[in-house]
Amino acid sequence: MGENIRAFLGANITSRLDAAYGFEKISEIRLRADKPLILRQNGREQMDSYRPSANDIRETVERISQYSLYAFEAELAMGYITLPGGHRVGVVGQVVLDGGLVRGWRHISGLNIRVAHCVPGCADRVLPFIFDGGQFMHTMIISPPGLGKTTLLRDIVRQISNGANGRPGLTVGLVDERSEVAGCFQGTAQNDVGIRTDVLDGCPKAQAMIMLLRAMSPDVIAVDELGGEQDARAVDAVLNAGVKLLCTAHGDNVAGAMASPTLRPVLERGIFQRFIVLNAPGKVAGVFNSEGCKHVA
Repeated sequence: MGENIRAFLGANITSRLDAAYGFEKISEIRLRADKPLILRQNGREQMDSYRPSANDIRETVERISQYSLYAFEAELAMGYITLPGGHRVGVVGQVVLDGGLVRGWRHISGLNIRVAHCVPGCADRVLPFIFDGGQFMHTMIISPPGLGKTTLLRDIVRQISNGANGRPGLTVGLVDERSEVAGCFQGTAQNDVGIRTDVLDGCPKAQAMIMLLRAMSPDVIAVDELGGEQDARAVDAVLNAGVKLLCTAHGDNVAGAMASPTLRPVLERGIFQRFIVLNAPGKVAGVFNSEGCKHVA
């Protein structure tokens, strides 16, 4: 987890975690005012007797925002702040509305700190199955939230960008709308996403895909959490340019993803040649082709 997360937590929270758990292998920390501190470690939920106060949460928010919530106004309007290293902090509480849109926060009563973990080599097992005849296949990673699809995406991007196992490196355009994959800080990736990867950080997915196509001549465009009509139109542009697509999506399995209204505009085109399904933290249930045949268990 490292010092970069510890530095953003309030003093009471930090001392409690140090004393009771340590910071290793923590993947999620949930703070709710006057309710038990809950964290996820080694894939399991741990409930602590300590109850963060409103002051604990306020101190943590101040540290996270570097004492200037205004500077993070655009991110907060979407319900989160991204920290250096790609760690994401979701917020809940009382919002400020303007014309029916969220413009800010009056009171923040809860935080969900999701810790980004780089796991170099986690894509080793699936990589041979997403190439065919030396060509990268249009690939979608599917899993419920919290099982590591972004971590897997990051390592696939790193490996295809660098070149691995005799395969030449590919130029990758990485769309990192929420700064989770590359973990950019002031525009520079903090996580290793490969030597041939160009990152568009904080840009809406559909717009970013078009920008990368026009400006960076990618072989592959990588996108976290694809879905929606605008994304579908951008996917058409990617396909028309002859560029391969690598993305993630929420779902329990391929059929579940196919049934999703947000994914249907993309999946009904039948463009994806490989589906990687995760069914537990870091566990691959299988790599499937477009006909549903499993390549690896």
